[in-house]
Amino acid sequence: MKNILIANSKGGAGKTTLATNLASYLAAAGLPVMLNDLDRQKSSALWLGRRPADLPLIHSYNAHNKAKLKESAWVITDTPAGLRDEKLSDAVKQADCVIVPIQPSAFDIGASSDFLDKLAEEKAIRKNKTFVALVGMRVNSRTHAAAGLADFMQQTGFPVLTYLRNAQVYATAAELGIGLFDMRASLVAPDMEQWAPLLSWVKEATAS
Repeated sequence: MKNILIANSKGGAGKTTLATNLASYLAAAGLPVMLNDLDRQKSSALWLGRRPADLPLIHSYNAHNKAKLKESAWVITDTPAGLRDEKLSDAVKQADCVIVPIQPSAFDIGASSDFLDKLAEEKAIRKNKTFVALVGMRVNSRTHAAAGLADFMQQTGFPVLTYLRNAQVYATAAELGIGLFDMRASLVAPDMEQWAPLLSWVKEATAS
């Protein structure tokens, strides 16, 4: 079983957006996937509840489904804000890789800096048993804030996978219980280009 952890101690960083769209990608590829929502707000679980029945199935993570699905199943874990200490360590140990979404604001960068420092101290990450990478969220490349985010992310020492634009398609997908990979390709062509490096890295990080 492959476990992808979406984490950042900052609330509203874009964790659910990454988790739900990544789950929709795996499901569209015909892979068995479970969405594990640890956040009290249950945004991912609510999204899953809105998902149309005629789309590729995404399972809700629970003991019954875990036993039911094949060992090759994928688990996408959407974590709450403030994840730290023992809970963070346990989640990292169980993960093949960790994706950290960061938005271009001083508040997000400050909180993410502290979180990344904690991640770097995790034994599983130091020994390269769990891999970490960063994704810029809701980024307008023509702004000073975007440039500041890029500078910060490059200095962290973690791979920077991509920058996802601030597009209405994400809000539409969230409202309908679908992902970008369930939508007509012509509507999301720029977004597919931005997602390509992220998906490639996930394949590499979970290959073993």
